[in-house]
Amino acid sequence: MNSPNGARRWFYVASSTILMICFGTVYSWSYFQTPIMQAYGWNNAQVSLTFSFAIFFIGIAAAVGGILLSKTSPMRMALLGSILFSIGYFIAGYAFSIRSLALLYIGYGVVGGTGLGLGYVTPVTTIAKWFPDKKGLATGIVIMGFGLGALLMSKVIAPLFISWHGGNLVAVFLSFAIFFAIFTIPASLTLRNPAQGWSPGNEISNRSSPPANGPEASRSRMPAFSLRQASSDIFSIKFLLIWLVFFCNITSGISIIGFQSPMFQDLMHKIDSSLSPQALASMGATLIATTSLFNGFGRLLWGAVSDSAGRIRTYRLMLGSELIIFIALIVIKNPWLFAIFFCWILLCYGGGFGIMPATISELFGPEKMTIIYGVVLTAWSLGGVVGPQITAFIKDKMPSQASMLSFIVGTAFIAMGFCFSLLIPAPGHPKHSASQPR
Repeated sequence: MNSPNGARRWFYVASSTILMICFGTVYSWSYFQTPIMQAYGWNNAQVSLTFSFAIFFIGIAAAVGGILLSKTSPMRMALLGSILFSIGYFIAGYAFSIRSLALLYIGYGVVGGTGLGLGYVTPVTTIAKWFPDKKGLATGIVIMGFGLGALLMSKVIAPLFISWHGGNLVAVFLSFAIFFAIFTIPASLTLRNPAQGWSPGNEISNRSSPPANGPEASRSRMPAFSLRQASSDIFSIKFLLIWLVFFCNITSGISIIGFQSPMFQDLMHKIDSSLSPQALASMGATLIATTSLFNGFGRLLWGAVSDSAGRIRTYRLMLGSELIIFIALIVIKNPWLFAIFFCWILLCYGGGFGIMPATISELFGPEKMTIIYGVVLTAWSLGGVVGPQITAFIKDKMPSQASMLSFIVGTAFIAMGFCFSLLIPAPGHPKHSASQPR
């Protein structure tokens, strides 16, 4: 029979997934890109910079959160992230009311992005501690929620709220603030670390452990490593290569995630100029919803594959297939092929996030995972600025060639990422290596 702790860990997976679904709505930003530009007269680069700020501060806050998690409880960290995330939407709504682009950057980008980062790193690292036997699968399920957030936002939440408020973006974003607070704050309050001595199947130790919800269970039972103690790993060639692989995969994908709806609408308009703006917007929202499914499922699929095939080998497989797809997208003008290939890119983009927690745990040791995983997410920060801003610049300056040039840029980053992955020694079978003492 499973111990109470063993049963509880799946409850934590559920609450963590709810958190990640809410946080993952950030990937639906392209849904608002065109409406915001039309309502306020801002250009592609100006509006997309909001998304870039959010992604940048996700990575920075995740790095800080990873360090702080070794000294505080996951509940407190997730709660702080949830509150800041909701406040970010509130400030964004106020920014729209006074037509302030700078305040939009501060609210949605800085405050909301910081909340996202603190909230993102917490459930991932916490679930990894509960599932030493199934790291790729368990963290993949949780991170899958982040990928699915855009689906719910673009097809359910945003259309519903926009309909309720007659397209008033001020009211819509203020409603988002309340809505997400209702879901994220209670979910945050449930998170706990495993009790001391707990491990899957270790029933005797489980029974003799302190209660999982007691004060002594609020912190990780791994040896507490500081940033200074982990610095030798963070400044190693192995970490640099992992960081570069992650950065390249993120930059190539995120450079077009924020523009997938406008790109698809442009291609559809070229083959059928009779389509109304409303019809094109609906098609764009459907693409966001569909690709978000692949983004989410990729985090679970590739995480599970990596449990058997190995983390680095799985990265090579993903990046190699993406390289072929990006090259094909340079010349493809058919919007339906564009959509199909884009789904594959998002499948692999999400997979990079799904594999990374287990990769860090295995390459550097589970006791250092919280800190090092937080630091590796700075690749997300930089990629979130570099990728979208390159694409926004191309769309503003060379609109007639925007899609082709954007995919050339994506090809270059994926090619570099694949080459970096070849320089990382692939460890043995993860199940075997996980059983070895650290």
